[in-house]
Amino acid sequence: MAPSYDKTIATAASLAASLMLVRSLANELLPSEVRDALSSALASLRSRMTWQHTIVIEETEGWSSNRVYNAVKAYLATRINANINMQRLRVSSGDDAEKMVVSMEAGEEMADLYEGAEFKWCLVTREVSGDPNNGGGGAREIRSYEVSFHRRHKEKALKEYLPFIVATAKAIKDQERSLSIYMNERYDEWSPIGLQHPSTFDTLAMDHKQKQSIVDDLNRFIKRKDYYRRIGKAWKRGYLLYGPPGTGKSSLIAAIANHLRFDIYDLELTGVDSNSDLRRLLVGMTNRSILVVEDIDCTIELKQREEEDEEQSKSSSTEKKKAEDKVTLSGLLNFVDGLWSTSGEERIIIFTTNYKERLDPALLRPGRMDMHIHMGYCTTEAFRILANNYHSIDYHATYTEIEKLIEEVTVTPAEVAEVLMRNDDTDVALHDLVKLLKLKKKDASEIKTESKKTEKKDATDDIKIEGTQVDGKKDGGEIKTGSVQVEEKKDDKEVVVKNVLTENGSS
Repeated sequence: MAPSYDKTIATAASLAASLMLVRSLANELLPSEVRDALSSALASLRSRMTWQHTIVIEETEGWSSNRVYNAVKAYLATRINANINMQRLRVSSGDDAEKMVVSMEAGEEMADLYEGAEFKWCLVTREVSGDPNNGGGGAREIRSYEVSFHRRHKEKALKEYLPFIVATAKAIKDQERSLSIYMNERYDEWSPIGLQHPSTFDTLAMDHKQKQSIVDDLNRFIKRKDYYRRIGKAWKRGYLLYGPPGTGKSSLIAAIANHLRFDIYDLELTGVDSNSDLRRLLVGMTNRSILVVEDIDCTIELKQREEEDEEQSKSSSTEKKKAEDKVTLSGLLNFVDGLWSTSGEERIIIFTTNYKERLDPALLRPGRMDMHIHMGYCTTEAFRILANNYHSIDYHATYTEIEKLIEEVTVTPAEVAEVLMRNDDTDVALHDLVKLLKLKKKDASEIKTESKKTEKKDATDDIKIEGTQVDGKKDGGEIKTGSVQVEEKKDDKEVVVKNVLTENGSS
């Protein structure tokens, strides 16, 4: 047994020595091109003999961070819960100090399914020494994600799976990023502050059907980048919010910003001196943003273009220059729907007004204000949303009376919200609301009665009596007969009534 064992060991040692000699001779005698070709052929042979392929995604590319690595990290963090078998996890703080980010620990594996294909992820770390020639010091850690899959899924991994991960990570980042609201403090510069408005479509006091139509329109808009490019239109959408004060126009704007995760640019036109300043402001806006012009009917005098042309033709050259420098309707329209509107992508433009009828029709046409949204008085459905927001209730004994009163009087959501906020006691708050609605009903009734009295008095004041008196005799007695003509003007219609005196003097 021993001689046979010794012989086997000797043979193996001899073979190893021979291979090392062959490798040494090959390195010395064969050109580098031949050696590279042999190495490539051996690597190709190994790849054909195995079913598994692997893609390596390192954390950095030179001195720059690898965006794909960051996208993979964000995406896999959403898949942690689906991989409960993982024994080691890494927890860190994100941009928000109060928020924890859970991710993979080095050496752990995670499986992910995409359209029927399985992809296995692993976080790998290794140390590399610094380059002393470039001032490098000690060793540094290199982190990378490796994804392994069956070789038949190679094309799917490169052309579908990885782009899907990048797109998903972008959506996550957009959803989690903090929002800002910008104001034009100077004539051509924006000044940002953090936007912390909590309004959402869930808490918005608006009828469900109207609310859903707005959400559907917004969701369709953000998905149609290729469509807008194909039809040759700027990727933007215009909304006109109109209705009485206190009906929730500002809350709707905040809800749209929170839904889309778009920044808000609140444009105060009275702070803009000229069309050129307005142009600089709007060009300075970022993509994925909302331009808001509140109370557009009264923030600045926007004359119709025909009036602008007429005034400029009558004025002197100096006056013309001053007129050209001012913000005009034509200048505003160029930024809403002209060539300058293409200076950015994924833009929402919102105008608000309490009086829609005061606006120039040029501002309202489709392509500028694509969707007109009426913000009306509080409805029963809006009231229930407000009650749930402020007191977390779905029903109360006072609901029947409150909803009946809401249908009879006009009250804004802001007025209802103010009453509900006054007291933490639900019973007290709702009974206070009943009192407010009854008071509004009483006031409306008194106003109606007073209006009828005024109309009746005005009708009486409009009566004019004209007539002639004639004498006559009957049965030897003298009587007075005649006619009285009464003319009454009411509601721009003339009514003529004639009364004839009878023999005994009665009419």
